[in-house]
Amino acid sequence: MTTTLTVRLVAPQEHAEAGRITAEAYRASYDGLSEAYLASLADVAGRVEHGEVWVALDGDEIVGTVWTPRPGERLSPLAREGELDFRQLAVAPSARGRGVGELLTRHVLGLARDRGATRVVMNSGPEMLGAHALYLKMGFRRLTEREDPIEVEPGRWLDLRAFGYDL
Repeated sequence: MTTTLTVRLVAPQEHAEAGRITAEAYRASYDGLSEAYLASLADVAGRVEHGEVWVALDGDEIVGTVWTPRPGERLSPLAREGELDFRQLAVAPSARGRGVGELLTRHVLGLARDRGATRVVMNSGPEMLGAHALYLKMGFRRLTEREDPIEVEPGRWLDLRAFGYDL
């Protein structure tokens, strides 16, 4: 049986599961994440207060998530006027290689077009080579002029990569 992947806004009763998937995806990709950071990744209700959390579904199962700002807002200092940024794109480890990350990224590009943005921007950790390859294949380019070490939690710095997609 084949199911079709779909994307929609997370429902309140799905916050815990979407948060679990996000934390699980990051735990599988990054070493040494603190319990506090993993808890922040799992806090979908907190993210919904500051933006929109989208879920990718395979049937009724959440297999991925991505966080976008509400229209006219930004999630991070990376985004400039006329740009839409997204954060915390996560694909369940069990669903990787099935097009979930690309589907969520294409959804973000569609949102940006609908909202009249000129570019989509995002940061990605240096370890996320598979994600970087996907973004580059889709037409994103590195924005090295916007790359600086970022303190993701007290005492933990990451050299995040910046990517942009011109619409």
